[in-house]
Formats: sequence, structure tokens, C-alpha cells
Amino acid sequence: MNKSLRLEEFIKSLTGSINAKSCYQAYFLCFNEAHYYQAHDVLEYAWLRMPEEKATFFKGLIQFAGAFVHLQKQYLRPHHYKFKGRLRPAKQLFWLAAKNLQPYCPKYLQLQVNSVLVGCECFEGKIMASGYQLNPWRPETAPVFLDHNGLRSLRL
Repeated sequence: MNKSLRLEEFIKSLTGSINAKSCYQAYFLCFNEAHYYQAHDVLEYAWLRMPEEKATFFKGLIQFAGAFVHLQKQYLRPHHYKFKGRLRPAKQLFWLAAKNLQPYCPKYLQLQVNSVLVGCECFEGKIMASGYQLNPWRPETAPVFLDHNGLRSLRL
């Protein structure tokens, strides 16, 4: 089974349907469970099929999840040769995510974009302040998206 079909089945299992809205919902469900690679994948599935004007927003969220993929892998296997150098790419993805999400401030598609920008700045800053030596991500304090009055915001 190819990747698209596997993703379609996965998204359906989470949301019951396959469309941009269900992919967006699946992104937050995966992210909140610290399944960052899956969050990246389900939103990328929609991103590849959408018009340019929305694509940049989705690209920013994909990059945001991608940064956490790097941090999580480095955290889980800090001395493994493939994963110990993950802090620089994570920092770069936080920077790119912020750049792509900035035009959508303060909120877009029921997301408090400002809260994501704060998250990008926070994690990027901690990585740089440590001289790329300390991973700021921990499973017990992993950020999550919370719903408040119909808007999602990132809790650090």
C-alpha cells in the first residue's frame, strides 16, 4: 500500500473523513499526542493538494511539527550518530515556521497563530542560548494545542 493510501486510512481513523479540514483536525490530534511525524504527514497530505494562498500557512505548521520531530528523536537517542545533530535543523525549522506563519497573525482558521510564534521563539531561543548543546523538549512538558472559545492556542 502506498503512502497516500496509508495516510488516507489513518486520517479517516482519526476524523472519519478525508479533506483539508479533517487533515487539519488530525494534525492537532497527532501533535497533542507527541506524534509529530504523523502530524507533519497528515497536514502535508492536505498541503500538497491545496491552493497557494492557504499553502503557506499549512507549510508553517508542517515545519513546526518537523522541528519537534528533530527534538524528539534527539531526546530519545541523544548519542546516536544520526540523532545527536538534530538541534540545528530543529532551530532552522522553528525559524522557517515562524516566517511562514507570521502573515496569518493574530489568528487564522481558528488558530491563535501568535501562540505558535511564541512557541517557535521560545524553543529556537533555548536551543541557541545553549549553544546547540541542550535539547529543550521533554515528553512531560511537551507543548499542546488547547481549545478556548472556539480557538486553538499553543500551551508551552
